[in-house]
Amino acid sequence: MVHEMSRRVYVFTDVVALLVLMNSSCALAAHSDKFLPARRVGVVKTDLIREASGIVASRRNPGVLWVHNDSGAGPKVFAINTQGEMLGICTLRGITARDWEDIAIGPGPDPNQPYLYVGDIGDNHAKRREVVVYRVAEPNVSATAFGTMAIGPPDAIRLTYPGGPRDAETLLVDPLTRDIYIVAKRELFSKVYRAGFPQSTARPTQMELVTSLSWGFAVGGDVSPDGREVIVRGIFNASLWARPAGKPLWHAFSGEQIFLPLANELQGEAIGFDSQGLGYFTIGEGLHPSLYYFPRARDEAPRGSTSGKQP
Repeated sequence: MVHEMSRRVYVFTDVVALLVLMNSSCALAAHSDKFLPARRVGVVKTDLIREASGIVASRRNPGVLWVHNDSGAGPKVFAINTQGEMLGICTLRGITARDWEDIAIGPGPDPNQPYLYVGDIGDNHAKRREVVVYRVAEPNVSATAFGTMAIGPPDAIRLTYPGGPRDAETLLVDPLTRDIYIVAKRELFSKVYRAGFPQSTARPTQMELVTSLSWGFAVGGDVSPDGREVIVRGIFNASLWARPAGKPLWHAFSGEQIFLPLANELQGEAIGFDSQGLGYFTIGEGLHPSLYYFPRARDEAPRGSTSGKQP
């Protein structure tokens, strides 16, 4: 009875949230003064990527993007270039992929080493007692082609929510503090949870509820390489917030919200800054999805960035 009631609540919340977002989607996603409209920079032609659920720009390998599938595809991350061409496959040793929903990158135990963080955080019916974020040192790979390799085994960071399980599809890693954030999905106002560094790999860690977004159904996000900005996308919308100087990352969500343009994608979920924070990429699910890039408008480059070549 309890599970059935919970399921009905989730369905009701889903319907209400979809109606709210559909009514506001045109206003939220159509235009931005800060970023230019979508550039279709490539098509992912490999049949191995069928449900692209997360994307993040490499920190060690210029021109490389890391992508992964949703559930049922095994513990693999795929390297593509910024035109969507397949470069290679990295299998994470010793783990399974239950419901991978997002990928992030940032420092970890070694502050000078970039790590890939893969969020096995999907929980459609809110039944999982704990979710897992896998952390593994980012490998050096070729920006042309490298085939396949095994990496890891990764650290398994097991996380729980205060108040019981949540479904989530958004994973963020703060490059300044190494804190992990998860943004819940199936709520009218998506809740933001934090697991402070250092995160235990020996026992589950209960996350802290720190804030909420002003809208719901968050499905992906990323933090800029310099830690000064954060982006989160919903089903029909996306927004950017600037981090207040000297404050924890979650304080950004209380500040001005900049609505971002999106492309018309089939079940678009993945969004990520480029390696210099000069723009962001998106990719949708489905076979042979398009890769889109949204550059900053002229004179909108973040402080301290360079004008390196981007798509």
